[in-house]
Amino acid sequence: MRRGRSRSAGRVVTGPADAEIRVLLVDDQELARSGLRLILRPNDGFVIAGECGDGAEVPAALAATEVDVVVMDLRMKNVGGIEATRRLRQSGDHPPVLALTTFDDDELLAGALRAGAVGYVLKDSSAEDLIRAVRAVAAGDAWLDAAVTARVLTTYRQAAPDRAAGPPPGLLTAREQDVLRAVGRGLTDAEIAASLVISEVTVRSDLGRIFAKLGLRDRTAAVIYAFDHGIVNPGEVGRDHAPRPIVRDRPTVRAGSVSAPPLRFSALGPLRAWRGVAQLDLGPVRQQALLAALVLRSDQTVTDAELLDGVWGLEPPGTGVNVLRTYVLRLRTCLRAAGESTKESVIRRSRTGYSFVGHAVRMDVTRLREITAEAGAAEEAGELAMAVDACTDALDLFHGEPLAGLPGPFAAGERLRLVERKVKLSQQKAELQLRLGRYVETADELSAVLAVNPHREPLAALLMRALYARGLRAEALAVYRRIHDQLVRDFEVEPGEELRRTRAAVLRRDDGYLGFA
Repeated sequence: MRRGRSRSAGRVVTGPADAEIRVLLVDDQELARSGLRLILRPNDGFVIAGECGDGAEVPAALAATEVDVVVMDLRMKNVGGIEATRRLRQSGDHPPVLALTTFDDDELLAGALRAGAVGYVLKDSSAEDLIRAVRAVAAGDAWLDAAVTARVLTTYRQAAPDRAAGPPPGLLTAREQDVLRAVGRGLTDAEIAASLVISEVTVRSDLGRIFAKLGLRDRTAAVIYAFDHGIVNPGEVGRDHAPRPIVRDRPTVRAGSVSAPPLRFSALGPLRAWRGVAQLDLGPVRQQALLAALVLRSDQTVTDAELLDGVWGLEPPGTGVNVLRTYVLRLRTCLRAAGESTKESVIRRSRTGYSFVGHAVRMDVTRLREITAEAGAAEEAGELAMAVDACTDALDLFHGEPLAGLPGPFAAGERLRLVERKVKLSQQKAELQLRLGRYVETADELSAVLAVNPHREPLAALLMRALYARGLRAEALAVYRRIHDQLVRDFEVEPGEELRRTRAAVLRRDDGYLGFA
């Protein structure tokens, strides 16, 4: 049975009749499509409705079967993703297009958004992010990183001299103009409602009127309109893919006698830095890897040898330590606040190496440690619901693979450590939710986590318990079979004792062992 759909204020409202999402994969590389098939699995609610090796094949594929989302690569040999998306938009009603792109595809990405794509996923994103993106787009939402979108749309701003000043005077009400500006800044309906002190229902109503008055098809088109007409500028982008503030206080960094906007770093995804609300250009990936090696060891002296080993590993640069001096000089220039008196900025030199001055600098990894501690304290005090909320806040700090794309042994080691912390947080949250009787949301969340961590036996055991508690005994046993087959196939080992005992308890309906007596 297929789902019923209705469109309202640019959103697709999905009926409850069926949870499956039918996906059309469009990529000219079979290996890439194979990888996408492994991520978008039937067990997680996806059906690969068809595959195309070129953009020219898309119309025929859509005519042959029903599709909820088109996942479209932008670089293809014949008809690329931009042209294929543009043709779909001109053909009338069509499924939403989610573009696949890379960090160096800014021009293509700007073209894809203007052609009608409702979102994009960077190719080095985690599998979990791809799953979330497809689900969001299927539900009618845009999937955009506000900071990246701001950069590409500003860099490749479409000339529109006849409309550069924005909508004609009087076309939009003052509140509708505020809503459009907030959409361009990347705010959600809830954030817009909070900032304008109105309800989310009012926000959605205003968006519907904005779309109708400006002839816009959806939220993504509104974002593009806001940038192309100067309604939003890059410095106004107030929200990135990390949906929660990194710290609650707002310290002021002082350089000499000059008060400077705070410096903020994010490592729980691609490495990013902001001075106030302005995102900074951190340069090439090796330079970013050097910065990460200092930032994540704040207030410690890291020797030249340690930096060379951590960033270049077994392939040291031919110029040796000279490249460190060059990169540090560039980073100091990038990170220095306007009017700052010290040439060293936040990167200081000692006799043996470099150190990053961490005081008054805000970092998401620091906030992660703080919230994790809050979750543990709340659990110890018996405040389980509060502990779940803290775990949610901590998990929301992640926005992709930590230190995504950064080379070198140091970044690789930190990436593994942070991914492990994320998995442990997911496990802690699931255990707390089971104790609170929140079986449905536990099962849904664990299914998504296991999709990208298929060998995690403790997570599989928790998922089996959640499904059993919902009365889905067969589904719980299917989880065991799936991870058993995965472990045998990938590592030639059988599941461990905990998972085997969980399976046995499900078979004999042992509520006591499963924790539901």
